[in-house]
Amino acid sequence: MDLKTTLAHDKIELPNNFFQNIQKYKEHLFKWNKIHNLTGAKSERTINEFIYDAVFPVSFLPKVDSLLDIGTGAGFPGMILAFALPHTEVTLVEPLTKRASFLQFVKADLGLDNVKVVKKRVEEMQPKVFDLITSRAVTDTKMLLSLSKNFRDAHSKLLFYKGEKVFDEIEADIDIKHKIIETKNRHYLLLGEEL
Repeated sequence: MDLKTTLAHDKIELPNNFFQNIQKYKEHLFKWNKIHNLTGAKSERTINEFIYDAVFPVSFLPKVDSLLDIGTGAGFPGMILAFALPHTEVTLVEPLTKRASFLQFVKADLGLDNVKVVKKRVEEMQPKVFDLITSRAVTDTKMLLSLSKNFRDAHSKLLFYKGEKVFDEIEADIDIKHKIIETKNRHYLLLGEEL
């Protein structure tokens, strides 16, 4: 995948320094991954697919001032969204030391003023309302709604990166308005009272 061409083709608007940040991020990820095994994605092709997957929602998300990413891992999707949304305050929550250290290193090296890294489980964070809560490959929708309850209000939106199981999950006691945005390899589950 040619990431730049694909994103341009999809008319996804990104800041001028997005690809510069992506290049540095990938360089750091490849170096750290050799020692710390941050992600199973080892090839540039797979990493580009992960980046595309993370940033595609910029094409349909409303403008938000604050974002909480639950279980950021090696940076997907929270760090990539922080590159794409420089005017959004992005909080990355990651309990594993090696991954939180990597995220902190990337934040410092790239001078990302809009990123805050929290090395905790989300259940250990003090309550605070965010405009948008995201999560990818952490747990099922019902559990994510439970984990996020102290961090949202009636105006908040939730964006969960899901696979095909999303259809089973939304049938199981989910009483919040939702939309599913489907792409070739992903089902983006957008939830919120004001959808």
